[in-house]
Amino acid sequence: MPATRRPHLRRWNALPALVRNAPPRVLLLVGAIVVALGVLIVSRPLTSLVLLGVYVGASAVAMGVVELVGRPAGWWQRAVSAAWIVAGLAVLVWLGRSLELLPPVLAVLLVIGGLASVGRATGAGPASARILALAWGVAQIAFGLLSFTWPDVTVLVLAVVFGVRTVVFGLGVFWRGVVGIRRPRQRKEPFDAQRAVRRRVIRARWAAAGRYALSLVLVATAAGGWWLNDWLDDGAPVVDAFYDPPAQVPSGHGRLIRSDAYLGRLPENGDVSRILYTTRDALDRPAVASALVIVPKDPPAGPRPVIVWNHGTTGVAQGCAPSLRDASATKWSIPALEQALKAGWVVVASDFSGQGAPGGYPYLIGEGEARSSLDAVLATAELRTDLTLSPDTVVWGHSQGGHAALWTTAIAKDYAPGLDVLGTAVVAPVADPPALAEELLSGPPNAMLSVITSWVLVPYSETYPDVRLDDYIAEGSRSIVLEMTQRCSSEPGVVVSVLAALGVSEDRPLYSADLTDGALGERLAENAMTAPLGTPMLVAWGADDEVIPPKLQRDYVAKLCTEGQDVRWATYAGYDHLRPILPKSRFLPVLYDWTKKLIERKDQVIDGCGLR
Repeated sequence: MPATRRPHLRRWNALPALVRNAPPRVLLLVGAIVVALGVLIVSRPLTSLVLLGVYVGASAVAMGVVELVGRPAGWWQRAVSAAWIVAGLAVLVWLGRSLELLPPVLAVLLVIGGLASVGRATGAGPASARILALAWGVAQIAFGLLSFTWPDVTVLVLAVVFGVRTVVFGLGVFWRGVVGIRRPRQRKEPFDAQRAVRRRVIRARWAAAGRYALSLVLVATAAGGWWLNDWLDDGAPVVDAFYDPPAQVPSGHGRLIRSDAYLGRLPENGDVSRILYTTRDALDRPAVASALVIVPKDPPAGPRPVIVWNHGTTGVAQGCAPSLRDASATKWSIPALEQALKAGWVVVASDFSGQGAPGGYPYLIGEGEARSSLDAVLATAELRTDLTLSPDTVVWGHSQGGHAALWTTAIAKDYAPGLDVLGTAVVAPVADPPALAEELLSGPPNAMLSVITSWVLVPYSETYPDVRLDDYIAEGSRSIVLEMTQRCSSEPGVVVSVLAALGVSEDRPLYSADLTDGALGERLAENAMTAPLGTPMLVAWGADDEVIPPKLQRDYVAKLCTEGQDVRWATYAGYDHLRPILPKSRFLPVLYDWTKKLIERKDQVIDGCGLR
């Protein structure tokens, strides 16, 4: 090979150039160390994040130095070499901070490497080699740009890629050491020039075919990555301008800001509007929230009773608002909706502040959820001149919404004294967040648990100054945890969060502290609502609930009974977490009949404590 080609090879990897001429025993030692390093990165991609940062920084500096020593051909190569060195030094010098910056740094390094490859494609050499350099460069640039969209997966995937690449290289170095020690002295054979030429031609053809095939794979992979990105983006909800509050909003809470038609599917017996209104957040600061208001098509004359529906978990990002989803005003999302509309009841379903409208989302933060729900009812009173709301109000909720419903009833008398809450029906409620956290964390870790934990931890840290996110998460995992909170449970992108959670090691490294301890544990306890409400309650759950253990519901009902609360309860065999509120559920007639008798002031069995 001509001497002028050697620097070109060095640019592909710095470490091979540094150990190319090392003694066999040195190669054995270097190979073993590099293999161990690669295995550590692959097996523990998150907990070895500091190591990955050192590896990336040192590798970038070494690559840049070797390229400069190799006398690059022109200004382009020199600029790329300088960029490698600067980026590597930045990672090493600011390693503490750059752990959070590692995903964008890796993305930038990919782009730099891609530009270097594109530059090499314009130089001399076989056409197949230049095409491969171009394809490799374009692929690196494409994935570098995509990395900015999915930083949590980027750091894990690239960690694994770096790790696998390191293992392969280490094995190669180790094998060269073994061969160097065992290599017998070769016998000198007569040189056959024609055979040597034929071998070179055959090798060159196979090499060219391999380069073309690899180029096609790289182009197809990059195109597939962009297609997947577009598909995930198309599935993400879009928050339109309706949810942007004006600079000036009405004073006080529960005031209507604006209303508009709901863009999703409509129920058979109702008309749906979405509203934007003023409220107060969990810390009693002014906030804005959105809601759906579902009004019977032909409501009877006179004031209409109100059902306050509190939705279950949809995520914690602004785009996770139920009013942005297509089926949120149908019987598939709100139990017994069609029966309620036929009865002439108005259904008000808040998104809670921070979903739809900008702001902090009060996930399992009782007063924040409850204020959003109550203010949605108050704002609905300003919606139509031909619609009068009765003070008679019944609160429903499921899962997280069950927690919100309990708090809604608990603070209604003081926060919205004009409303008369007749009763509260909750399905699989999160009445005691600390108990739920202890129950879930006592079992084996899983990907969805990691995602849901981020949905609790991040809103709590954003709401309460004493809850510090870094006190509960592993070093360097902030970007992963924060990205998990940017995706909704109903969008395809939640798969990315699950993959990110699966990418970490099995000892739950995302969360390094007991989530029920310290400031977070105290705040979770503050948001429990297990005390009697003083008005009739209906509690139901599925016996096969896979999200909230049925044991917690039984304990909750037992506590209410002990403290003298009138509570009717029901458990449904064969039902999972969602089934009790879906159409044809055996619970729906019970819910409707119980609510109807409350509104009509008819006698009914309201206490099931003696049935336990």
